Parts: sequence; C-alpha cells; structure tokens
Amino acid sequence: MTTRSCVTPQKKFIYGIHKPEYRCTNLRTEYQERSLGHLDTGENHSNSANYPPGDVQVHDADWIFEIPNPLPFRGSTYIDKVWADTSAADPARIRLPAKRELSLTNTLQKAEITDDFFKDLPIPVHLALATCSTDPADLIQLAELCCHIEKDEAGIPTGLRYRKDSQGRIRAVISNHALFEAVANNPALPDSYKEVMVLRPGAQGGSEIVGEVRSTEHKSHVYEYLRRNSYIAGGHYAANMADDAVRYSIARLTEEDMTGLRHLYYQRSFVRLAEELGLEKKQPLKQHSEESLERLRKEILAAVTAQSPPAGNATLWGWNFGFDYAPSDYRLHASHQQIHQQYAMIPRRVECYSGSLSKPEGSMNAFGCGDMVEEVITDYFREQKSCFFEDYIECIRNNVRMDERSDLESSLIVWENEHCMLFVPKAQTSQWELQLMALHNQENRVIGNILEADSASRASLNRGIFLAQKALAGLGARMVTSIEYPGRIQNSDSVRQHLLHSFLPRLPQSPGAFSEAQLRYINGHYPEDFAAVCRRELTKLNLLQGR
Repeated sequence: MTTRSCVTPQKKFIYGIHKPEYRCTNLRTEYQERSLGHLDTGENHSNSANYPPGDVQVHDADWIFEIPNPLPFRGSTYIDKVWADTSAADPARIRLPAKRELSLTNTLQKAEITDDFFKDLPIPVHLALATCSTDPADLIQLAELCCHIEKDEAGIPTGLRYRKDSQGRIRAVISNHALFEAVANNPALPDSYKEVMVLRPGAQGGSEIVGEVRSTEHKSHVYEYLRRNSYIAGGHYAANMADDAVRYSIARLTEEDMTGLRHLYYQRSFVRLAEELGLEKKQPLKQHSEESLERLRKEILAAVTAQSPPAGNATLWGWNFGFDYAPSDYRLHASHQQIHQQYAMIPRRVECYSGSLSKPEGSMNAFGCGDMVEEVITDYFREQKSCFFEDYIECIRNNVRMDERSDLESSLIVWENEHCMLFVPKAQTSQWELQLMALHNQENRVIGNILEADSASRASLNRGIFLAQKALAGLGARMVTSIEYPGRIQNSDSVRQHLLHSFLPRLPQSPGAFSEAQLRYINGHYPEDFAAVCRRELTKLNLLQGR
C-alpha cells in the first residue's frame, strides 16, 4: 500500500515497531573527566560515563512504535514503549496537577511589607503574577497599575478612561498592554473588573454584534460579533459568551451554552448560503428557532442539488480555549479566556495574480483543511477500491492494543450514539488528542458537513464537543485548540467524506518544536489508555449515564 496511513482495507490498524540495535563509532579525541559533585554519602560523582573509551554498542534500546496518521497529511506518531508501559501500569499518571494557590498580597502582609511594593516589581514579575496569582487582591492591584479604571462611590468599576489617538480613534488608556491582557484573562480577577476591561460589548473594539442567543432562565447568553477585517476573505464571526454569562473555565460551561454557541454557527452558515442561493426572504428572521433552521437547511440542500454549488461552499470552525502569557512577553494561546468560537465560509475559487494587483491570471482552488481529507479518501479509493471512512470506522471498532495486554481496556471510543463517535485517534498529534466523527443523519446519509447534519445530528455534534472539552478539562488541560475538517458543500454523493473535529490540548512539557514541525508527534502513552481515562473522567462527572 503506497498511501501512508494506519487504516487498511482489512479493517485493522497497521503500524511499525522500531527495535534498535546499533553501534556508534566513537570519534572523540579528548578525555575530560571532571567531578559533578558528591553523593550524600560523600562519594565523588564524576562524568566518566560521558567519556567511553571506545565505540558505543547499544543493545536492547527502547522499542518505538511508529504509527502513520490515518490522514497522511498529519504525519506520524511515535510512542516510546517504556514510557507507554509505565502509563499503562498507572493510568493516574495521565493527568495534570491543579493550579496552585498563589498570593503575593498574603506574602507581603506576613512580611509586614506595604502594598506599594507591587508597583516597584520588575515588569516580567508583574506578568508572572498576573497569570499565576489566584488572589483577587493581587490582580486588582495589577489591574490598577496597567490602566485607568473608573469607579462609582462604592468603589465598583464602571468603565475605563479613554482618549483619542493621533488618527482620531478612541482607545482605552492602557500603560502596559501585555499586563492588561494577562490580568483581564485571569479567572480570579473579580467579574466587575473583567467586565469593564474586556467583556462589556465595545471594550475590545468596534466589532458589530450581529447575532445573539439568550436564555434568562438558565443564565446562558451568547453574542455573535462580526470580524469584518479578517484573515478570511468576506469576514469571519465570533460567538462569545456575553458579559452577563462569564465562562472562564470549562467547569462553568453548560450544555445550554454549547447549544447557543453552536446555534449561532449553524444559523450564520445557513443564512449566508441561503442568501447566496436567493432563498432568504426580503425580511429574514432575526433569529431562527431550531425548527426554522431545520426548514432552511432542507431548502438549501434542495437548491444545491438542483444547481451548481454555491461560491462559498465550505465552512471553517475553530475554538481556542485557554489563555496564558509568559513573563518573557510571549502570548501562549488564545486572545482571551472567555469561552468563544470562530467560524466563516470559504469560497471554492480565488483569482490568481503574479506581480500585479489588478490583472488576474486565472484562478485556483481556495484552501480549506477539509479538502486535504477529500484528497486522502480519493487517493485511497483509487488505490484500494475501498471506502476510507468505512474502513477507518471498522478499524476503530476492531482495535487491539499494541502491547498485547489483554487484561487492559482496548477500546478507543470514549462516547458514541447513532450520529457521532468521540474517540482517541490511534496516532495522536497532541499527546491528549481526541476526535469527533460525524456518522449518519436520521436519513442514514453520511454527514460530511453541517448542512448534511439534521437537528438530531447537530445536537449530537454539540454534545460530542461538550464531552470532549469536559473530559480534557477534567484531566487538567487548560489550553485546547479545536478545529473542524468539513467536506465541501456540493451536489454529489461520490465522495463519502465524514465530518471530523480534532481537539488538541497543549501540555506544559510539549511546547511543539522541531519534531512537530516535521509532523513527528512524540507520545508517552498508548491511545487505548487515554481513552479509558477519558471515559472514567466523564463517568465521574456523571456525563455518560443513560447516554
């Protein structure tokens, strides 16, 4: 098989095992043995082991599993057997510790040092404290240092001080933008400060609110903002939890919140398609109910089937959860901590230019990440005469462990129903990666994109995303990137592409470096063990009962 994938028509995963035995020719010319210090017994400890007298013969080096990703464009995963065996013996190791309590205010009080000490700290220390402190008193002082906060007579923040810049634009008066962002995104900062600094509509700029979902009964509220000057031509949209529904952690995220965030995504995508196809009435609904959205979806499907695909025929959806700032001034993840999701439509084609801004030279396919999935399954079918996703699903269901341990759990599936499957990919591109695959809608048709997902399927997708985030957060993940791999919206069933979502946590000791830049992903556990700890976490949260 020339397609580089662990999926096979035999409906079983295949992978390589490196069993190294090798000799290293010693080319060193000098010997510089030195003491490294002493053992607690007083015995000298030297670096003599670093200076072998001759060639180095390596016997029985660690075995390495090399697992081609099911989708070849995502590279390969490498699992060190010794590390993974250790995790299999003690699955509790697959967890991050909770954030430690930290209060400089308390420390200063114990040392009888005045609070004025705060403002004299070096800026990198301010940044470290802004991200690591769990004491609201620390964060209030830092907030007061980096911006001018207006307050009422009771001392409650009411707004910020603003001024016009040299171009006449109104901007908040902020003396240290990095510190401002770090403080405002710390969950321990009182909500009244969060509101005036970043959450109140308009606090982060003039992006227009063009959609909204509110549930006063359960205090869920989501705004939809237009990002008009976007990296996506035609603008992209952001569904943000509102200022009266503060969600700085997955623990506070409810299924109703998720439904609202996703409803705005479905609604905007369907309305844009309907407008392009001439289906929206002169006075369209300001907000679609689930029922009216489903009617609109069916109208769009019928229209797409009856004519050529719309110009914008692919969706883009993503979610960066979690914020952090390094004292060295590197922002480490999302632009803000308040839970939000982004989405857009991608065109089929874009005009090409070469050295000119006004004279096009034909056109090219506009990029969508789901297109790479289509290329894989097309090549797979041409080579194997078999459907990639049918084989992939059966590989997941038929999975066996790589370590031959029949006494441990072997399932990769974390949760599933008739419409979706949440699972651990055999080759994880993040140490804790989860994936959600759409299966079939109520008409038993493959779901390749959100337009092919009916109401029940969309509800299942929402729940699968919710469960993935809850499982990862329950294990201690604080930064997670989530992306969608959709099929193009078209009038053909020739490509049976399933909609995929990938959830990629960033772990403290896995920053992403040269290995990841080569699409080589290093892992320290078997995927089956990670699936097991995710199931246990969701069971502990009572999220798998009766589902």
